[in-house]
Amino acid sequence: MPITMLHIPTADGQADALAAYPDHGGPHPGVLMYADGFGIRPVVREMARELAGHGYYVLVPNLFYRHGPAPVIELPEHIGEEVRPAVFAQLMPLIEAHTAERALSDADAYLTFLTTRPEVGAGPVAVTGYCIGGLLAVRTAAAHPGQVAAVAGFHAPVGADGPDSLATITAQVHFGHAEGDVTPEALAELNRALDAAGVDHTSEIYPGTVHGFTMADTDAFDPAALQRHWDHLLPLLDRTLPNG
Repeated sequence: MPITMLHIPTADGQADALAAYPDHGGPHPGVLMYADGFGIRPVVREMARELAGHGYYVLVPNLFYRHGPAPVIELPEHIGEEVRPAVFAQLMPLIEAHTAERALSDADAYLTFLTTRPEVGAGPVAVTGYCIGGLLAVRTAAAHPGQVAAVAGFHAPVGADGPDSLATITAQVHFGHAEGDVTPEALAELNRALDAAGVDHTSEIYPGTVHGFTMADTDAFDPAALQRHWDHLLPLLDRTLPNG
């Protein structure tokens, strides 16, 4: 399963990115994957490789390329509770600098790049994201309703921009929330907003989980919840993407 490092032209320079895709057949349906705030690292590479193994061309950009190539900050092999404060002290200025305006400009560039790759087939693409990447996935789907057929977000602040931000989404949606992130009342409010916007969605709390449950290099990792994520994500892509 090839993994290639690429550079995506953007309005502000060049975003480094990885691409994972099958080494046979094609062209393949395209998936834009936004990593969590910790960025591109071995666990994200393996998740991209896993998804590509199901027949997709997966593009994972470095969200914080304006501050340098990935890894933008040095990360330990395991991001445990004892190192999180120091890591977040470095990350938060990068996250705060990644404004909605920057995110939307980057999304334009990422989708243009993805949909013009020779390995990627014609037709709509999917966008998936983790943590802050889930919010970026929602923003991308809302800004590109004609191009994005599926959007998924996991342990992500997907409703952070308010209910009006969901109104233009035409993609099918799955949100997998951490139990530690969302109350049942907040989930019900989000789902009412999705219903009001006419969004075809599933949006649920994964029982017993805390923020970051998909990431195997953190204390939050929950293998059963990671599998539940695949059990939702793969059928979503299969039913929405051409040749998925």
